[in-house]
Amino acid sequence: MKITIYGSGYVGLVTGALIADVGNDVLCVDVDEMKVANLKKGIIPIFEPGLDDVIKRNVEQKRLDFTTDMDAAVAHSEIQFIAVGTPPGEDGSADMQYVAAVAKTIADRMTDRKVVINKSTVPVGTGDMVEDVIAKGLAARKVDFPYAVISNPEFLKEGAAIEDFMKPDRIVIGTDDEYAQEAMRELYAPFCRNRRDRLVFMSRKSSELTKYAANSLLATKISFMNELSNIADRLGADIEDVRVGIGSDPRIGYHFIYPGCGYGGSCFPKDVKALIATARENNYEAKLLQSVDSVNDSQKHVLFEKLMKHFDNNIQGKKFAIWGLSFKPNTDDLREAPSRVLIESIFEHGGTVRAYDPVAMKEMRHFYPEEKRLELVGTAQDTVEGTDALLINTEWREFRSPDFHVLKKSLNNPVIIDGRNLYEPAQMQELGFTYDCIGRPGEHATVISMKTAKSA
Repeated sequence: MKITIYGSGYVGLVTGALIADVGNDVLCVDVDEMKVANLKKGIIPIFEPGLDDVIKRNVEQKRLDFTTDMDAAVAHSEIQFIAVGTPPGEDGSADMQYVAAVAKTIADRMTDRKVVINKSTVPVGTGDMVEDVIAKGLAARKVDFPYAVISNPEFLKEGAAIEDFMKPDRIVIGTDDEYAQEAMRELYAPFCRNRRDRLVFMSRKSSELTKYAANSLLATKISFMNELSNIADRLGADIEDVRVGIGSDPRIGYHFIYPGCGYGGSCFPKDVKALIATARENNYEAKLLQSVDSVNDSQKHVLFEKLMKHFDNNIQGKKFAIWGLSFKPNTDDLREAPSRVLIESIFEHGGTVRAYDPVAMKEMRHFYPEEKRLELVGTAQDTVEGTDALLINTEWREFRSPDFHVLKKSLNNPVIIDGRNLYEPAQMQELGFTYDCIGRPGEHATVISMKTAKSA
């Protein structure tokens, strides 16, 4: 099959590369000439494990190409994916200008049947908008060609996108058009060899809502556990024990019930806010989702609050090491990352930062190009040398088993504040560290009594 994909960001590149990898002829389109030129050379603008090899392989086999030519893009195929960005506005609602622009591009150039697929994360009703833009564009040209507009949301985890795409839990398709359904069955057949029921057909609006619902529910689980961890801190309970106690119930399960220093990335924060905005536009106040969002914003400050308590609310002139900058492992994505909240709080109170991340340091420098208070260091061990405390922000694998004896000697103070609960508090106490993590008791943990909390 021939496929066109508008947008060469995360979703567009993963989708294009992996559809090409099963033998299709894919043309990815982007307005950024430099990005397109680099992609043709095999220079990938994002970090996703294994993706660069897939792209290079398919470019070499001439199954995958990149262009800025909109005429060529529309003419290339019947199947047209929209995978452009939908950034949040000030009120949290998704900005649909890029989706609408692609729809107009298709309407202004199409000369035969098109199946237009919304792959971007879009509010409920976007399919109707795209359909209307195409209808008006064809009417303005005084031509009439058959077309269908489909919702086909992506469910890719950053850091595991290739596995998610090649072996999907489900492929949600929103359409009642029989021709479009058959086209989708053909397109996705290579990814459903063992289970044809992975294809889930529903109405377009239900499909659009499904994407927001899935991400909002996962975000709710995270914020719920972070809320519990804060309660555990005040009670002296161990959130890890609580996690095992509730996760063993099959109705709850263990997925997404790990406490931490807040979620980030391009999906959960944006999608929760967008669903809140959509509800508000339809005269409904989504109180639970508002709380999920609020809890997450607060959780991003927890590491800094613990740091301030350890240093009696005075970090002026002190230097701190941070391990992990990306919002999660196996990505360089810093959008809504808790690390940025932590770093800026340290700056605001007179401290400086030495930081290390296996892949995200180049991206971090883009956010702070001239910031002299931020030093990006080449290794995890070198980062801690001569610093006053270590803060762990991202649970990269290489942080799980450091040489604690060398680590202790490198720090001016043997203080570790762990936002991902990588280590056992009892072991760290035996090693002589002041160790504070999320919702776990210990001799040095920041524990606030409920009485004190009420009076604060």
